[in-house]
Amino acid sequence: MSDAATYEIKDTTANPAPLGLLAFGMTTVLLNFHNAGVYELSTMILAMGIFYGGLAQIIAGIMEWKKNNTFGATAFSSYGFFWLSLVGLIVFPKMGWGDVPSKTGMSYYLTIWGIFTLLMFIGTFRLSRALQFVFGSLALLFFLLAAGETMESPAFSHFTGIEGIICGLSAMYTGIAHVLNELYGKVLLPLGPMKK
Repeated sequence: MSDAATYEIKDTTANPAPLGLLAFGMTTVLLNFHNAGVYELSTMILAMGIFYGGLAQIIAGIMEWKKNNTFGATAFSSYGFFWLSLVGLIVFPKMGWGDVPSKTGMSYYLTIWGIFTLLMFIGTFRLSRALQFVFGSLALLFFLLAAGETMESPAFSHFTGIEGIICGLSAMYTGIAHVLNELYGKVLLPLGPMKK
């Protein structure tokens, strides 16, 4: 008979998903107001891309790793670094750290992120309907942005921006639903059924 004691460690850390979803959603909405032609690209979008869309999502990804959530850790960390790389693509040429990417290069960049998102979308079939919408609309957004790099169409850019705003708002909804549902101990904002 063994004298070794067994201990169960209870995870009492907060759910990092709302932080990641809100950071992604709010930054996406602001960028896509630009894509829709509402205002010009400025340091407001770049700062959001670095600090909220970028660093906050990476922090959320690390927190998801701590919670043993491979999907959340991969998603939030990846999209956090997406935002940082996107800002780098804009800022580095202005600092003399390389050339501005060609439209073809940017199209490939956005396409590979679309493929990644489409593959992550498959994972959401085990999660809520709200996350399915976020990832499905994000995959579509990346492919639209990639296509937009190869054409000069203000109407197409405007349409893509509107789709991006919808995608970002859906992530904001999903993030705040997690916060309010947990805070009130009941479903105030439905997320859709979770697959068992």
